[in-house]
Amino acid sequence: MKHNFGAGPCILPQDVFKEASKAVLDFNGLSILEISHRSADFVKVMEEARQKVKEALNVPDGYSVLYLQGGASLGFTISALNMMRENKKAGYINTGTWATKAIKEAKSVGIDAVTAASSEDKGFTYIPKDLNLSSDFDFLHYTSNNTICGTQFQDVVKTDLPLICDMSSDIFSKPVDVSKFDLIYAGAQKNLGPAGATLYIVKDEILGKSTSDFLPSYLDLKKHADKDSMMNTPPVFSVYVSLLNLNNLLSTGGVEAAKTRNEAKANLLYSEIDNNPLFHGTVAKEDRSNMNVTFLLKDDAPTEIFNKMWNDANIVGIKGHRSVGGYRASMYNALSIDSVQVLVDVMKEFTRKNG
Repeated sequence: MKHNFGAGPCILPQDVFKEASKAVLDFNGLSILEISHRSADFVKVMEEARQKVKEALNVPDGYSVLYLQGGASLGFTISALNMMRENKKAGYINTGTWATKAIKEAKSVGIDAVTAASSEDKGFTYIPKDLNLSSDFDFLHYTSNNTICGTQFQDVVKTDLPLICDMSSDIFSKPVDVSKFDLIYAGAQKNLGPAGATLYIVKDEILGKSTSDFLPSYLDLKKHADKDSMMNTPPVFSVYVSLLNLNNLLSTGGVEAAKTRNEAKANLLYSEIDNNPLFHGTVAKEDRSNMNVTFLLKDDAPTEIFNKMWNDANIVGIKGHRSVGGYRASMYNALSIDSVQVLVDVMKEFTRKNG
């Protein structure tokens, strides 16, 4: 078997793959790939997929759950436009590539996007703690987990401002107090389902209040909420597999159990990194991500030897992002601790032979 540490698209449970593959061939007489999104069968799928998000995250009343398209990259624009108010000014916490892109997109639609805090000074290897906030910000935006550099917010950012969060790479990996947010968005392809769908959890009271002069229908979350995510043809297969995966999550203990499993996996790998003399982690220990573990060889000379060893062990996807290099082990919900143990064993054997 392959041990998939890829950063995305995500690893999914084998039971989900099997059930989805059956639906590709036959979903009540037609393939799930060809059924009408207006059919009663798919309307039921969409309703259940939205409800399961509410169940998994204990979403309180007064929030809408939407499955749209465009990934978090379009979410940068959608969130900024829908949360724009009279001041057209907002705070952004810059913790890496995706936060930087969110800032760029906010500026492109006319928001004065102020960097409220940044970890750029140390290559985004920590989470900034001191925020420079202003009462005239329309909202505060941050990225909960940073896939490239491997940092993660351990707690919800404290603020009285309306709060937006891009949770693309750690949603459903642990409990979230949704009531503290006005808008959450997340690409599906990390912990939810296959690429194609983007999840939005939005407080109903913020809908329809944008002051933007430019708000096309597709970018208006109120219009999508009014149509129950069916304003246009939704990403049918991605929504269906997301439903299967949410059912699997709930049947295996929900996000609380997922958090316990994810912490065990992270502790196993970080312990090896910290205690192995040939490796070292790249980010501040208190800000380490449980989803994306980044590390380096202390000496680049034996890189080819290590690469061959993990390849021979059927490990895939651990090369670091091209912008930073090194190694990155992405450990989303469906990755088993057995796969993490295989990687740890390779590291131990590599050090035994080369230390």
